[in-house]
Amino acid sequence: MAEEAILGHLEKNDEISDSGDFASQSGIDHNEIVNVIKSLHGFRLVDAQDIKREKWVLTNEGKLYAAAGSPEVQLFLAVPPEGISREELQRKVDPSVYKIGCSQAIKNKWLEIGKQQVSRKVQQVEDTAKDLLTRIQNEEALSQADIDALKRRKLIAPQTWKGYSVRKGPNYAPKRKKVATDLTRENLQRGDWKELEFKEYNFNAKGQPAEGGHLHPLLKVRRQLQMIFLQMGFEEMPTNNFVESSFWNFDALFQPQQHPARDSHDTFFLQAPSTTKMLPEDYVERVKHVHEHGGYGSRGYGYDWKREEANKNLLRTHTTAVSSRMLYLLAQKPFAPKKYYSIDRVFRNEAVDRTHLAEFHQIEGLVCDRGLTLGDLIGVLQDFFSRLGMSQLRFKPAYNPYTEPSMEIFSYHEGLKKWVEIGNSGMFRPEMLLPMGLPEDVRVIAWGLSLERPTMILYGVDNIRDLFGHKVDLGLIKRNPICRLGIE
Repeated sequence: MAEEAILGHLEKNDEISDSGDFASQSGIDHNEIVNVIKSLHGFRLVDAQDIKREKWVLTNEGKLYAAAGSPEVQLFLAVPPEGISREELQRKVDPSVYKIGCSQAIKNKWLEIGKQQVSRKVQQVEDTAKDLLTRIQNEEALSQADIDALKRRKLIAPQTWKGYSVRKGPNYAPKRKKVATDLTRENLQRGDWKELEFKEYNFNAKGQPAEGGHLHPLLKVRRQLQMIFLQMGFEEMPTNNFVESSFWNFDALFQPQQHPARDSHDTFFLQAPSTTKMLPEDYVERVKHVHEHGGYGSRGYGYDWKREEANKNLLRTHTTAVSSRMLYLLAQKPFAPKKYYSIDRVFRNEAVDRTHLAEFHQIEGLVCDRGLTLGDLIGVLQDFFSRLGMSQLRFKPAYNPYTEPSMEIFSYHEGLKKWVEIGNSGMFRPEMLLPMGLPEDVRVIAWGLSLERPTMILYGVDNIRDLFGHKVDLGLIKRNPICRLGIE
C-alpha cells in the first residue's frame, strides 16, 4: 500500500517534499513509508534526500506534570487559606511533590514556609509549567526563555525527527517490476524464461567474513612471559592438577593448620572426593614432627598436627603447591641445581570486584641451588623484571609462612607516577626444605605475581571482569593488538 502510494504520487507530481507530511495525508505509518523509500532508493526507482528536524518532547517527569499539574501548584492547592502545619502538609502530598514544590513555590513567592506553619502569600496562581508542557505536546512554538526554563528542570528533552524528500529515480516506473533471482525448472518447462528479467549479478559483492580464532590478551602476555622464563633457562612445572590436597598446598609449605587461609571463607574445599588417599608416609611424618616440635634450628608451632586436616582436598590456592611437589621429587634423587617456572590458574574464595576474581592466574619462578643468598634473589628479580620493561624496582620486607626472608616487589609506574606492588618473593624456609631430604646447604629462592595485573596495565583494562570471565567482551579479543611488553 505504501509503495503504491509513493509511486502513484510521483507519477503525477515531481516530488514528495516531506515524507512525514505525506504519511499524515495518506494515513500510513511514517515508519512504513520510510522503509519503502529506502527499498525504492536502493533499486534507483526514486532518489531520496535526508530531512532532519529537531523538536522538543516531554520527559517522563514532564508528562506527569502535564497531566497532574506542576509540583508547585499541587503544593499551593494543598495549603488552605488559613494555613497548615508542615507535618500535615507533608502527609497530604507526595514526598517528591513536597520537595520540588517547596523550592519552586518559594522561588515564585507563592508560599511562606516557616519552621512550624506553611501559609499562602497570594490567593491565586497560574500553572505556567503545565501550560508550557501542554504547548510542547501540541508542537506549538515557545520562546527560548521558556525552553531554557523547562530544560533546567529536565522536563523536556531534544528529539531528532528523520524523514526524506523523494523524487523520481533513473529506474522509475509506476509499478515496481519484480526481477527473478533464480532460473528454475518450471521456468524452462513453461518457456517463460524468455520474458523474465533477472537480477544483475554483483561480482563486487563480498561474502560474510570468515571467522577465525583469536588469541586472548591473557594468552599473549602469558606466552611472552613464558618465553622470558625459557630464555633464562627455566623448566616448566606440570600444573594440570587444579585439585590439590591440603598437605601439598599448606602443610608441606610449613603453613600451620590454624592459619586463616585454611578457613573455608578463604579456600574452596571439595565435597567429593573430600580427602586424598595418596601421600608419602615417611615424608608426612617428618612434616608432622617439624610442625609439632620443630627441628633444623626451629621450635615449630607447638600444636597437635592432625592428619585429617592434611588429607582434605581443595582447589589449589597457589601454584606453590606444585613447587612443593617438584622440590620433593628433586630431593629423592642425587641433587642437581634446577630452575622451575609455572603459569596457571589458582582459586581463592574472595569477594568479586573490579580487581578481584575467585580464580586467576599465578606466575611463579624458583631457583634451587647450593649456597644461594638474598643477593642472588634480588639479582634474578632484576634480570626477570627488566625483561618485562620494569627496570626501577624496590623491595620491602614482608612475612610469608614458608619463606624467610620475604620481600614484596614494587616497580615505578611512569603512567601512574607512583610505585606499584607487582609481586612477592622470598627464600624457602629450612623447615620446608630439609624434611623433603634436600642437602642442608641447598637454598631455594622464589617469586610470584599475577598474570591479570600486568595484562590489565598493558591493555588499558580497569575492570578485571572485562578481561576474564563470562562477561568478557568478545570484540576485545578480536581487536586486541599483539602485546609488546614494557609496562613502564
